[in-house]
Amino acid sequence: MSEPAPGIDCDVAIVGGGMVGASLALALTGLPLEVVCIEAVAPDAGHQPSFDARTTALSNGSRRILATLGAWPQIRAGATAIRRIHVSERGAFGSAVLDAAEQGLEALGYVAENRVIGEALRGALVRAPRVRTLAPATVTAADPGPDAIALTISTVRGPATLRARLVVAADGADSLVRREAGVDATQRSYGQSAVIATLMPGRFHEHVAYERFTGDGPIALLPIAGGRMGLVWTLAPDAAARVLALPPGAFLAELQAAFGWRVGRLGGLGARHAYPLALTRAESQRAPRVAIIGNASQGLHPIAGQGFNLGLRDAATLAEAIAEAIAAAPTGADAGADPVLARYVESRRTDRRALIAFTDGLVRLFGVPLPPLAAARGLGLLAFDLSAPAKDAMSRLSLGFAERMPRLERGLPLDAAGAAPP
Repeated sequence: MSEPAPGIDCDVAIVGGGMVGASLALALTGLPLEVVCIEAVAPDAGHQPSFDARTTALSNGSRRILATLGAWPQIRAGATAIRRIHVSERGAFGSAVLDAAEQGLEALGYVAENRVIGEALRGALVRAPRVRTLAPATVTAADPGPDAIALTISTVRGPATLRARLVVAADGADSLVRREAGVDATQRSYGQSAVIATLMPGRFHEHVAYERFTGDGPIALLPIAGGRMGLVWTLAPDAAARVLALPPGAFLAELQAAFGWRVGRLGGLGARHAYPLALTRAESQRAPRVAIIGNASQGLHPIAGQGFNLGLRDAATLAEAIAEAIAAAPTGADAGADPVLARYVESRRTDRRALIAFTDGLVRLFGVPLPPLAAARGLGLLAFDLSAPAKDAMSRLSLGFAERMPRLERGLPLDAAGAAPP
């Protein structure tokens, strides 16, 4: 597959160059493929929504994938390890602590600013062979054919057409590619917004991530570089708008009253933003010659911090399915063939379904403020804190629910010669 077939411009066109799309492009660089990544934002624009000032919790599985792709050393330099996770509920007696050392782990995960992750992925892609990036460029239409999909692209130089054997929808929750492929998506609003900011705690965070459930929604404080902490404060939309409008001192005072004093007096507030929260789920992760990954496939509540990790496993699994097709037919493999896409979807089924249910279940469990439920949750947290098997199971969440981890997550490189499972 060193050259695409006549009349076809590339083997794989990835629409969306955010963190998941860029990771897939990087995963495919070791394969004999012509890959084009189409991104709406120019590389030097500085406002790529996927690479903004928000923070992302990276699971140990994601760390392995990024390490295998060669992007982890640069990310690690700006990432902060999570050594412990402290979970509590306001007004309830129970709490739980998950400790990396007790699980025999160096860390339960890592927190990095999206900007740091984005810079590492972009830098690795610049050095990668056989990947061409079109940016700024926007896909405006996708016309399917038996052998390829023709993408109509708007660029600064005018309209262009690109024919690809496989088109990957990595263009977010409102994916145009997904719609053009005829794949519907259901969306259920949680009636909540996430207020995002960074702040400086009065005491060093000691590499502890906090999840505090309140009657208004969960509050997460995540350890980040420089002793700072990343805030994710879930509130009703009107309450989120109100606290965003408060002066910094009043905002911090209200947050302090809701979160408590576990990290001392809160200060050093950075820029604040709010994002509406909903569960978005594509009815399928595939269509003819189309694969759907990341937020185009599913958008999760941030309560468990697993959205990017799930999307990254989408990318790793799709790359492996393509590599296995090349290994089986090195001179005539088709990255967009039905068996390739069927293998991708089947391999993702259990992990995707289980993590969506797990995250949505947490929202439902901790989103009901009735006193009997609050007492039951307190008992549940206390029981969890006393149960070693429960903690072992929770620590394995960072590797996903799939029956078999993708090669990249096991630290094994992807190439056509070694694509088959060991």
